[in-house]
Amino acid sequence: MAGVKAVPVDFNGRDTLKVNDKGHLEIGGADCVDLAKEFGTPLYVFDEQRIRDMMRVYKDTIEKEYGGNGMVLYASKAFSCEAMYAIARQEGIGVDVVSGGELYTAMKAGFPAENVYMHGNNKLIRELQDAVDAGVGHIVVDSYREADILDEMAARKGIVQKVLVRINPGVEAHTHAYIQTGKTDSKFGFSINDGTAFKIVAHILQKKNLQLDGYHVHIGSQIFEKQSFVIAVEKVMDFAAEATRYFGVKMRNINIGGGFGVWYTNEDPKLQLPDYVDFLTAVLDAIKRKAKENRMAEPFLAMEPGRSIVGEAGITLYTVGAIKDIPNIRKYVAIDGGMFDNPRYALYQSKYTVILANRAQEACTEKITLAGKCCESGDLIAVDVPLPEAKTGDIVAVFTTGAYNYSMAMNYNRNFIPGAILVKEGKGEWIVKPQTYEDLVRNDVIPERLK
Repeated sequence: MAGVKAVPVDFNGRDTLKVNDKGHLEIGGADCVDLAKEFGTPLYVFDEQRIRDMMRVYKDTIEKEYGGNGMVLYASKAFSCEAMYAIARQEGIGVDVVSGGELYTAMKAGFPAENVYMHGNNKLIRELQDAVDAGVGHIVVDSYREADILDEMAARKGIVQKVLVRINPGVEAHTHAYIQTGKTDSKFGFSINDGTAFKIVAHILQKKNLQLDGYHVHIGSQIFEKQSFVIAVEKVMDFAAEATRYFGVKMRNINIGGGFGVWYTNEDPKLQLPDYVDFLTAVLDAIKRKAKENRMAEPFLAMEPGRSIVGEAGITLYTVGAIKDIPNIRKYVAIDGGMFDNPRYALYQSKYTVILANRAQEACTEKITLAGKCCESGDLIAVDVPLPEAKTGDIVAVFTTGAYNYSMAMNYNRNFIPGAILVKEGKGEWIVKPQTYEDLVRNDVIPERLK
């Protein structure tokens, strides 16, 4: 297609992504073409060193700028599997979970329950019971019903359960409407603006088997500016001070949530490790300043990055199949994956950077639409992206698929959910095995009358 310029491959400063002397994409020292041959495609590939680097940048900042009075919590919803919890345990950080399934996975991996925070706007009774039985450190309360149920469960077990209240500060972050969670109109949390936050605090303080340990706030995801985080934290700190004056309850713990953005395409800011230090430092400065203004002790800090820990650490590899060129309209390059392994374009019209992993140094000569194999017109991964002229059998790499890809994957059209590998020092190992046909029918049952 005329007018398409040759553009260099952009790895957003990643030193573990590069093009090798064969002209192939490498991740974590492993040739992506070799990975595709060894493990098959579609394939989720995770760079272990990048994951650890991101965990450490947050942990080290808390240590240096806040005297270690806090804990990084990996947000499981970004990508949950036993290996991720094993890495988090080794790195000395906590995790947050939002379902019984995530909690079960963490416990099965041997993760310490006291370093788990549990979220959810409508936690099931069995999920709350599992959390209490496991000894989860903190449960974030998001309804009156939940507080009542938790108090009864804790009483039966003879314990006092630590809880946080999810506070809605009314801060509108600059992100997609579907992933803004801090506005007053939200299914999450109790609003400061309409007084419901004070009412839930009063309700919890009446419970004998619940200890109100502090407050949680999360204003959204894929946010690139600091001010929204700072304003949200300031509002929660002021709310906590007012609650102390009114109820006498002190805030021991403030959980600032997550939401720091990552690079998907050159339309996004290119954040490097020091930029994430700056984000967190700005929040810590606000906490310290507000604590001093309100004459309160600096609270224990919890934060919940997920996407920024695994997003850019992950890529997905596909193999090109059919190619359909509609002159003067569109060229479709079909791959062996699709919306069943990455539904984010269908959900949000998300944008990605795409390259041919086996021809990574070749100039881009056309714009194509990367199409999946599902029986849906909307089954697309990337639209109007530059590539060299693709051929059947080429290996496609889609960048920044570590977060919300495997975790949202499904068996639409009874396609397999791909496996995932962890790569370090040139070697790939399974962390999630690919599905088989037997996995697809494992829970199917034919009633006797149909046999």
